[in-house]
Amino acid sequence: MMRTVTVATTQMACGWDKQQNIDTATELVTKAAKAGANIVLLQELFETPYFCQVHDFDYFKMATSVADNAAINHFKALAKELDIVLPISFYEKSGNTFFNSVTLIDADGEILGTYRKTHIPDGIPYAEKFYFTPGDTGFKVWDTKYAKIGVGICWDQWFPECARSMALMGAELLFYPTAIGDEPTLGIDSKGHWQRCMQGHAAANLMPVIAANRIGTETISQNGNDSTLEFYGSSFITDGRGEITQEASKDKKEVLTATFDLDELAIARRQWGVFRDRRPSMYGTLLTHG
Repeated sequence: MMRTVTVATTQMACGWDKQQNIDTATELVTKAAKAGANIVLLQELFETPYFCQVHDFDYFKMATSVADNAAINHFKALAKELDIVLPISFYEKSGNTFFNSVTLIDADGEILGTYRKTHIPDGIPYAEKFYFTPGDTGFKVWDTKYAKIGVGICWDQWFPECARSMALMGAELLFYPTAIGDEPTLGIDSKGHWQRCMQGHAAANLMPVIAANRIGTETISQNGNDSTLEFYGSSFITDGRGEITQEASKDKKEVLTATFDLDELAIARRQWGVFRDRRPSMYGTLLTHG
């Protein structure tokens, strides 16, 4: 008997009305569930615009604990109602420390745990080190109702160590909520590079990757100066060999779904032998030269 799971990724524009953002996300999640999705991915920090474009201490006021976060509490009830799994990205305050985090809600509406983003980028307009401390949870894999899943957050997606670590911990699917757009400082279009990097994670680990990005143009003002980012959407789903099977547009609110046979994917991993043939003892010297 096949172990099949249907996953969904989404994309949307975000404004400063937090409730409206949650309502839009709810619309997308509900649409995905009606299409048969068991696990639905929303983008990074979807409760607000991407405030990390500038340095502004006022934005620290938006951080909440897991227990007090409006989106988490809302989607706990929705996950239970729709019988789906939801990774929810949010700005976390824990004591005097602030993290870029994802809380994983299982299909019964219960929280399985929280992952705090390991790799924190720095540099305008992705100035996250100002707002977030590097995560202290380590990489995590959750045994949800439908599959064992690993979740990285945006900049984590550029590091093969993150994907491989989650694969070694037993992940069957890899999810990446994201906020990425044009590169005004570098003057390049990073869309293709962004996708190919995660396609490599899928191909190297023989497991699907599900990525959610945001859309729209966002301008953040500080002391009369504006910073503007145009997010390029293009959320996507790969198969277990890294081929993109579903891709969204650059500028439209969308839901994408795909169905996978988890047992078939597990057989492919065993047949290919990459986990059997790893040589961790040979990698230590390289790691010490960092």
